[in-house]
Amino acid sequence: MTIRNALQKDFDDILRIYARAREYMKRNGNPTQWGENFPPEALINDDIREKRNYVVEADGGIHGVFAFILGDDPTYARIEGAWKSDAPYGTIHRIASDGEVKGVFAAAIAFCKTRNSHLRIDTHADNKTMRYAIEKAGFKKCGIIRVADGTPRIAYELIPEEAEFR
Repeated sequence: MTIRNALQKDFDDILRIYARAREYMKRNGNPTQWGENFPPEALINDDIREKRNYVVEADGGIHGVFAFILGDDPTYARIEGAWKSDAPYGTIHRIASDGEVKGVFAAAIAFCKTRNSHLRIDTHADNKTMRYAIEKAGFKKCGIIRVADGTPRIAYELIPEEAEFR
């Protein structure tokens, strides 16, 4: 598996992956996290332009996508609970796979750790698949954050001291 910055030419593949992820979430008890059209095309284009969007390639195609943002994330400024560390961190957002290859999530986490081993991520309480993957990767639940529309998300953190033992 390889990971690289997403390019505008990848846009249709990215849309395809997000569509599959939304369908998977609906079939697995999480119909509201991304609804019918999240992430919006404008956000995907912003992510590509700002070079914070990445694609995961395997078997000659693109099978995963995620945004990785270094620095403070305004969404994480307030938490019902407590972060484990105030050190600089990277945030993983909008991670999705088309389900055709295994290991997309693990590859994305490994990639992000090479840029900053202190990571944060969040997901909807109903997203059992993602919660399992996040916890399996060693992230610890820290509390609840609220996204732009005010809905709650479970917030997780992986700090370098914990990452060393994985």
